[in-house]
Amino acid sequence: MDNTKNTNQADRLFGEFPPVTTAEWEARIQEDLKGADYEKKLVWKTAEGFAVKPYYRSGDMEGLASFGDALPGQFPYLRGNKADGNKWRICQDIETANPANANALAREVIAKGADALSLNAGNIENTDSLKTLLEGIDTGKISLNFNSAKSYPALAGMLLQHLGEAAGNTCGSFDCDPLSYVLLKGNYHTSREKDLGEVTELVKNYGDKLPHFRLITINGHYFHNSGATLTQELAFALASGNEYMALLTSAGIPAGKAAESMIFVFATGGNYFMEIAKLRAARLLWARIVEQYQPASPESAKMRIHSVTANWNKTIYDPYVNMLRTTTEAMSAALGGADMITVLPFDLNYKEPDGFSMRMARNQQIILKEESSLDKVVDPAAGSYYIENLTASLADAAWKLFLEVEEKGGMTEAIQSGFIQNSVAASAAQKNAEIAARRTVMLGTNQYPNMTENMLDKIQADEEEEDAEITDPVPVYKTMEPYRGADAFEDLRLATEIYESEEGHRPHVFLLATGNLAMRKARAGFSTNFFGCAGYKVTDTSGFNTVDEGVKAALEAKADIVVLCSSDEEYADIAPAAARALKAARPEIQVVVAGFPKELVEQLKAAGVDEFIHVRTNVLETLYAFQQKLGVML
Repeated sequence: MDNTKNTNQADRLFGEFPPVTTAEWEARIQEDLKGADYEKKLVWKTAEGFAVKPYYRSGDMEGLASFGDALPGQFPYLRGNKADGNKWRICQDIETANPANANALAREVIAKGADALSLNAGNIENTDSLKTLLEGIDTGKISLNFNSAKSYPALAGMLLQHLGEAAGNTCGSFDCDPLSYVLLKGNYHTSREKDLGEVTELVKNYGDKLPHFRLITINGHYFHNSGATLTQELAFALASGNEYMALLTSAGIPAGKAAESMIFVFATGGNYFMEIAKLRAARLLWARIVEQYQPASPESAKMRIHSVTANWNKTIYDPYVNMLRTTTEAMSAALGGADMITVLPFDLNYKEPDGFSMRMARNQQIILKEESSLDKVVDPAAGSYYIENLTASLADAAWKLFLEVEEKGGMTEAIQSGFIQNSVAASAAQKNAEIAARRTVMLGTNQYPNMTENMLDKIQADEEEEDAEITDPVPVYKTMEPYRGADAFEDLRLATEIYESEEGHRPHVFLLATGNLAMRKARAGFSTNFFGCAGYKVTDTSGFNTVDEGVKAALEAKADIVVLCSSDEEYADIAPAAARALKAARPEIQVVVAGFPKELVEQLKAAGVDEFIHVRTNVLETLYAFQQKLGVML
């Protein structure tokens, strides 16, 4: 390539534009801020433990000079495992444990675009049931990923017997992860020695016979879906992988073979650029960890990543928004270089996914491949000053936390002491507080709800399949609880639907708007959104000329809650008169002021105002209190 020609073209294109220094940019920003604090206004303090600047320039790459020097496909694989494209497998979950039913569904989804399956092996008791499950599936082309097996060594033996010579060409994984089991169940399935011994047994006895199978899974997505930060998800997954590496190599298994027996499952959430950086940082850090075990080939340090769209940020209400969420999440996973991606169906959390939702989950990935060509470009994020810096910051923060886990004796000891669970719980509590105050927006749930939507009759109870009975162990350690951030708001709203089904009506909110036109409209909109999150009926009005007119209309509407919507200056006259009149007619009625006029609060409370709602209100706590006052919830 003639670099001189390229340089001349760049000079002609950009030569007439004088360079702008960072100092000049900063000066202009300070001018626009008009004295406001730069750090508070423009620097984003992430939950992951580092700050993100408002913009990045080429100069910000100077400290990362050696960070991205390696090309795609080269150690330490930050830029991806592949040098010739960005191909990934489209995986679809088959949740049923009935082998015949699972087989029929698997063959259907393969015909429609999936080339990887996640299969429930809970009912695989012998080679006959395994044969039923895999009947008609081309095991040389489809990745088979088994979960829920009662014994993975036994399953491996049955798989070898069924596949015969084809075993050497079959790829897939086993969801063997005793550490995650302890985190979720609070104890080992049998005992620490036996459960971890199964890990060694799998790799020793079946690693060579199933060369393309990842026999051990590190389920990082459980941390994410329990409310962990991305730093925690990354660090704790790496610590789990390192624990298995130490276990396997101490049993005499070569480091390369041990590393190549693992696959990492990460959740991909809605923080678009951060999720791209997370996968890049994960490969970098894992390569550095494996390097310390001195494998025979650097190729062994490649991290295999199965990305699953997060469940933590999915909602029951306004469920079609979930498809928007999973689309951007699948894009993050693809751009981050995942080897396999599962897009969860949008309706997963309230019913058994049907043909439509499973088809949409598949097609989201097919479109990203066939129409957006995201599988054609290696490391599309490379050279982005922002993403490169995010990658470095995430790697640094996760490495520090990883070392902290190692100082506590490694992942097993950190789990048994409760350090892992307590760390995730603290992060979850912070996230919950941000959702409750609507600093974190969950569209359709804690912000901009569809108030006409009913979901109670659409929720399907979990049906117990005829699986073999599995008895959970008695917990002796603290557990980690996967959940969804929308749970608490959805409980409020479902309670309202139940109340309506029993009482024949919903709590009724009446907006008494009067006075300043702009302020009453703004506060009426805020109040509609606020009480709509609990599923209340909200009656908006065009406004009233006098307080008396508004009070009369509210009483005629038989409202349970009357919200006064006006300006702070006018509340001094409007609110006391309205509150006294409403309480005199119906003492049980709840009178609310939209806003928080500090100087008037005590005066208005004395006049009968029950509550004030504003942007700093804890929406969840306030709505829960109203549910109790109105008898919707105990």
